[in-house]
Amino acid sequence: MGDVKRKPFTRMLRGAAISMISMLPMILAIVGLVGLFQSYITQEMFASVFDGNAVHDTLAGTLAGMIAVGQAVVSYILGGELLKQGVSLYAVTAFILAWVTLGVVQLPMEAEVLGLGFTIRRNLLAFISTLLVSVMTVWILELWR
Repeated sequence: MGDVKRKPFTRMLRGAAISMISMLPMILAIVGLVGLFQSYITQEMFASVFDGNAVHDTLAGTLAGMIAVGQAVVSYILGGELLKQGVSLYAVTAFILAWVTLGVVQLPMEAEVLGLGFTIRRNLLAFISTLLVSVMTVWILELWR
């Protein structure tokens, strides 16, 4: 009986290990990019884009995430680094949400596969949701402090 349960667990463990190994090059590339990012982009540059205004930072974070689409795990790493650089939580939250839900790069493919009308409606709803959820997330986190 114990051997029967062990085989699926071993198979799942092997699958998880393979997934981690396949993501390793991407994670290493992101760590390298973050290092380059930190050495070439100064705090003053961040301050010029993200000024601490909740509305402006939320919009700027959403637009940045929309342009720089990618996988969620990568956005968490970048978000943490942006917070360390002094970027507001409004901007980082909006950036992470937009990174995953919006994407200018894949709009043509999405429109071709799902239809232009659906693509426009989905992206408009995702854009509005990103703005609302970002602000509400920061407000809730501030209430907990």
